[in-house]
Amino acid sequence: MNLAERIDKYLTTAEVARRYRVAPATVRYWRHIGYIPGGVKRGKGWLYDPDLLDRWDAEQESAGAA
Repeated sequence: MNLAERIDKYLTTAEVARRYRVAPATVRYWRHIGYIPGGVKRGKGWLYDPDLLDRWDAEQESAGAA
């Protein structure tokens, strides 16, 4: 996997907001309080690993089902 493919897999704050149907400010707040798996700062923005978000979603679902 080359560098461009590795970077392209990551989601921006806006993409994460669309995924969870919330405002980008909500994603930034979630990151700030440690609710969502931490992103990585790249330049002026943040990127999120979709694999981490998928695992986090599964954990949230299983915690809610208990």
